[in-house]
Amino acid sequence: MSVKPVPLLLCVRTLTQGGTERQVAALAKALDPALFAPRVACFDARGFRAEELRASGIPIVEFPLTSFVRPSAVSAALRFGRYLEENAIRIVHGFDYPANIFSAPVAKAYRTPVVLTSQRGYRTVYRARYRAMLRMTDLVADGIVVNCEAMRRHLVDDYSVPPDKIHLCYNGLDPAFLDRPERARREPGSPLVVGTVTALRPEKGLRVLVEGFAQARARRAGMRLQVVGSGPMLAEMERASRELGVADACAFEPSAQDVIPWLDAIDIFVLPSRYEAFSNSLLEAMARGCCPVASRVGGNVELIRHGETGLLFERGNARELAETLVCLADREEDRRRLAANAAASAGRFTIAAAAGRMAEIYEGFLRRY
Repeated sequence: MSVKPVPLLLCVRTLTQGGTERQVAALAKALDPALFAPRVACFDARGFRAEELRASGIPIVEFPLTSFVRPSAVSAALRFGRYLEENAIRIVHGFDYPANIFSAPVAKAYRTPVVLTSQRGYRTVYRARYRAMLRMTDLVADGIVVNCEAMRRHLVDDYSVPPDKIHLCYNGLDPAFLDRPERARREPGSPLVVGTVTALRPEKGLRVLVEGFAQARARRAGMRLQVVGSGPMLAEMERASRELGVADACAFEPSAQDVIPWLDAIDIFVLPSRYEAFSNSLLEAMARGCCPVASRVGGNVELIRHGETGLLFERGNARELAETLVCLADREEDRRRLAANAAASAGRFTIAAAAGRMAEIYEGFLRRY
């Protein structure tokens, strides 16, 4: 007798740029359709991840919501609950803090069998009222999925979440990032490209990148900085590049749906985050053969083994970042060795492995009901 796939609703705030949005889309496409029938719920169904999901035949349902305290939140919650009932959803899984706050209490109220949330970044960067709301979702959710051990420790140490309520599933790479030709050596005299591809948010520590680059370029002429991303830090980064006299060596491009060509043009990828969980951007850069440099925070230290698969520096320390960039600029063989090791290490984190692990988590909860 055939068994119908389990109706599953993955919830996320938007479907635009960002690592979480990318993981939701990739997971929805990678889950075994014989086991699960995934759908995606969001507050805003615009964006290139939405286009990607629709092209793959994944249903998207939109619950427009701009505030948790306006009357529209009640109507959105009622619509959400009716959707769960009408579609016999058996698992609701929130992936970011707005989706957690919205979906977990409603799904519990409508007696969805399995209600999961996620913690994919430090709560330090959230407003106090959202941190308070998340304490409530910690209580009502059946389980919390984290994407690195650093997030597990964060929940246990800072929010007293019981360890057995937390389930680890590392992010996974789209296969396109692993189909990588060997990089050619740089032509003599060609500029060394330092770069990053990320959302330009305050917690990413991006002014440190510009400052470290400026200090390094003062000692090693010919470096260029390539920044690909959109967000509120763009104006500050552009201003810093002018103040530090390196604007002519910096290029800023908006977020792109296909980041592979940009990563392939970067020699040294820098992620200078003040707070970071398990970075998709860093993982993708490693897979594409960039030499990775990252701040010594959160999940970065789970991805990079210092001196083996990349280099780490103390967060906020532009001088140490500059020293690291100068060292890598002077030692091409070391740079290529670190990049090759990083690519090999990143190959363990496939979307197939992530989907398999997530399926284990889902099936473990379903067996309880």
